[in-house]
Amino acid sequence: MVHHPYESFDCVVKFIEQAAEDEDVLAIKQTLYRVSGNSPIIAALIRAAENGKQVTVLVELKARFDEENNINWAQKLEKAGCHVIYGLHGLKTHCKIALVVRREEDGIRRYLHLGTGNYNDSTAKIYTDVGLFTCNSQYGADASSLFNVITGYSRPPEYQHFAVAPHGLRSFFVRRIKIETENAKKGLPCGITAKVNSLVDPEIISLLYEASSAGVPVKVVVRGICCLIPGLPGVSENIQIISIVGQLLEHSRIFRFENGGDPKIYMGSADWMPRNLDRRVELVFPIEDAALKERAFGILDTLLSDNTNARIMQPDTSYQHVNRRGRSAFSSQLTFYKQAQERLKALQHVEHDSPLIPIHSAEEVR
Repeated sequence: MVHHPYESFDCVVKFIEQAAEDEDVLAIKQTLYRVSGNSPIIAALIRAAENGKQVTVLVELKARFDEENNINWAQKLEKAGCHVIYGLHGLKTHCKIALVVRREEDGIRRYLHLGTGNYNDSTAKIYTDVGLFTCNSQYGADASSLFNVITGYSRPPEYQHFAVAPHGLRSFFVRRIKIETENAKKGLPCGITAKVNSLVDPEIISLLYEASSAGVPVKVVVRGICCLIPGLPGVSENIQIISIVGQLLEHSRIFRFENGGDPKIYMGSADWMPRNLDRRVELVFPIEDAALKERAFGILDTLLSDNTNARIMQPDTSYQHVNRRGRSAFSSQLTFYKQAQERLKALQHVEHDSPLIPIHSAEEVR
């Protein structure tokens, strides 16, 4: 798991660059929604095609404000011999996924990068996002199925681990919220913690109200638009809405469900908006490795502890700064930066001879 920009986006770029040069890599498949003006990832994809690898790229031409840029990149990719796809009719493709297929001694292995943010090395310096690298075979099978859908080779399948819009993501969230509501009624451990850019979907809001009324504690970090009103007696008194607006733009989407004492946590590209659940190709994936789950839980806990850049939404829909009540200042963004520094020092201690590029402080990003 990598947490940007506290940890460098270079590892994602190098993942594609190394795949482009690796003689045993057979294919690279990737979705591109927004990319930088001089994208090293696209340059690597072009080299991969020139090196004889099968390269399939879905370029979203309707990415707002980036239409012209994406058209230019698509033309260059096509010229290099890449198989360029322009999305499914009537749907924006907003999921963030890269698949590398490699020939190895024991057979074919699929390597994946799944993320909450765009494959944009420029915005990755100022947007907070989380990415997952995995070669889990079941995740790889889901990834292949997803690309078959995107490329028009098959109809939407039953995924083993992925939740994908527009055919299964809304029902996934509905089911998970209803499970928490039922667990509350049964007296089982329950709770919903989520981080999104926007919360406007009427069905999701209604279900969260029902969950709150049943006694489910709900905490949602919503950076931008929020149409849910917290703190209403008998309706949303168990819901807390927090907005964190700091030096870095909060962009990651993370969802935790207590699940009767066996917490589940998911990440992905989708906000709780009708367009994300119904009119886009979106991907939400689980974090299942025990150590990575704990780290993901820690990310949410750190965000909820912010009393510097966080504001709490009131029942009258105004926002107020968190009352510190004598507590020292705590910035989630600065804390993530310090944690990344500590991990970097520990890694340097273990790998004395490994050249590592130092990360930059969140305070230095201007």
